[in-house]
Amino acid sequence: MTDIVDSYKRSLMMAGIKGRNTKPELLVRSLLHKKGFRFRLHVKDLPGKPDIVLPKYKAVIFIHGCFWHGHQDCRLFKLPATRTEFWREKICRNRANDHRVVGLLLTSKWRVCIIWECSIRRARKDPAKLVNTITEWLTGNEQLLEIREEPQL
Repeated sequence: MTDIVDSYKRSLMMAGIKGRNTKPELLVRSLLHKKGFRFRLHVKDLPGKPDIVLPKYKAVIFIHGCFWHGHQDCRLFKLPATRTEFWREKICRNRANDHRVVGLLLTSKWRVCIIWECSIRRARKDPAKLVNTITEWLTGNEQLLEIREEPQL
């Protein structure tokens, strides 16, 4: 299947996709703030510049887009039909970098939460479940939490 726009237009469209202050990120930040949590954003001193850093809890939160981070078995991730090898390599690099960053943070005694875009989209209808899951993790002792939408059978 060929692309419906020319390569120049597609390049402009892809370049326009934000990496910070995305809608999913803003939603999670808003929910946490309403619950009374205070945090810092995109701390450059930490590996991977986490989206949300909660120093009081020694915890970081990454909000991963399902496409850009290659979310396996997710309805939002599909490898493009054009330039497939380029995208496969790019997404593999992103995943390897994610794995490396999480390892560095855990080794440095930071707690890590990864929230996938698909779970945030589902939570827009009822955000209480998402924010309660994050709150329980922050006030608990678990080192790693991954919040993802369960695959539908």
